[in-house]
Amino acid sequence: MAARKDGIPEPVAVAGEQPEWAQELLEHLRPAGRDVRRVVDWLAGTVHGAVALWDDTGTLVAGTGPAVDENLVTDVTSGRIASAAWEDGGRHLRLVKVGHPARTWALAVSRNAPFDRRSADVVTHTVQVIELLLTAGENTAAGQRLRRASADLRLAILQLLMVEDTVAARRVAGGLWPGLLEADTACVYVVESEPARRDRLAEECLDTTKEGALVVRCPAMDGHVIVVSPRETTAGDLKSLVERHPDTFLGGSVRQSLARTATAYGQAVSALAVAHFRPDKTAVYAERTHPERLMDPTALRGWTARLLGPLDTVPHHTRAELLVTTRLGLEFTAVNTAKILGVSRNTVRARMERVENMLGTDFDDVTVRAVVHLALHTQFNLQDIQVGSASEASSAPVLAPLVSGPAVRAWAGELLERLDRDTRPLRRTLRTWIAAGGNAERAAQLLGVHAQTVREHVRSAEPVLERQLLAAGTDLYEVVLAHLALGDLETPVFAGFVSTPPPG
Repeated sequence: MAARKDGIPEPVAVAGEQPEWAQELLEHLRPAGRDVRRVVDWLAGTVHGAVALWDDTGTLVAGTGPAVDENLVTDVTSGRIASAAWEDGGRHLRLVKVGHPARTWALAVSRNAPFDRRSADVVTHTVQVIELLLTAGENTAAGQRLRRASADLRLAILQLLMVEDTVAARRVAGGLWPGLLEADTACVYVVESEPARRDRLAEECLDTTKEGALVVRCPAMDGHVIVVSPRETTAGDLKSLVERHPDTFLGGSVRQSLARTATAYGQAVSALAVAHFRPDKTAVYAERTHPERLMDPTALRGWTARLLGPLDTVPHHTRAELLVTTRLGLEFTAVNTAKILGVSRNTVRARMERVENMLGTDFDDVTVRAVVHLALHTQFNLQDIQVGSASEASSAPVLAPLVSGPAVRAWAGELLERLDRDTRPLRRTLRTWIAAGGNAERAAQLLGVHAQTVREHVRSAEPVLERQLLAAGTDLYEVVLAHLALGDLETPVFAGFVSTPPPG
């Protein structure tokens, strides 16, 4: 046994065996123990001294070690010298370079006793461990930065698709994910889980789709992951993922053109609401009969052009911004619309208020929102139908004759009659709630019931109608149009849009 100055015998390592300190040091390389600060503290205790670690800017990042001349630290971190050793006032010091792929750090060790073979070995091997930890940490940080950049880029592509800029979206995607958006059509899926699990769910969606789809953490809903994919197999892959996880749901759209990504997204969200009532927790948007398809397309297009005519007075690019923002703003809240478009919520509100003023109406009225939503939807889907001359557009019919045709009334009657099968007055409550602007408190006062009863009735109507009602969007607006078709709600009036078509 060799003796130390404190009189305690120092064990000699048997050939072929690791000393105890080496085993302790290796423990710091385990995933649960990778912390440079802990390694520095361990070194100080093992060599019975003080230890400090500086980065290349001279900032102390770990330890509370000895004061060392800044110029000497700079000489090590700049690579002028690799190490230094000296004695100062009875203290023995060593300054060692810690190599790093991108930066050079400096480790200082100070102790009262001279550095023997054991303490020198401990310092040397600790430097190697710190180098490994710093490199691993840099690689991890770089990986995280890369993942964040990729996620931001995927979000930017989705935002371009949402505003129908498919050319820019393809250009951005082509550099990193060649072929991802080459197809003209795609389906949109929304996978829902607890917000705390969302990041892990997004990674699983990427793995499941093998990066053959655009996977985006929804900027509006914390628990949603949006998947845009041209592949037919994606639906089955995502269903398998949902089956493996409890409290996870999947809604999917029908196949749409890339320019209609916003429409497909609305369909996926609508299907997601239905998925909550399904045993397999999945649902695909039903290609159901939409009221606008039961109206005369030429007359509907002429009515749309006439209703949105005031917007033709602004420059084309401004008009496009107003239309896109309003279209999304009628589907989502101002905050969520802002996140989807990548603008401020004040910008969203300002644009929608401008549209309100130009149309001479009030978007607080749910029926107004439904009618404008119909016009915006029609303008996009029936844009190939020519209205004709300006005089023909001005003589286009008002909404009432369009929604009161036999086909539309038959559709509306079949839809709302489903509510009559319930013993509760769901239909009456829903009509009153819509007339009250979707406000449960005002509807409750009109009905003479509690506001919670109104909410429960509306919520109960959702699975019966297979439509999401409490969240504004296409589903709610279709139900509003059904009420308008049957005359259960008053048709809204827009400034400058006379209640009857002009003669001739």
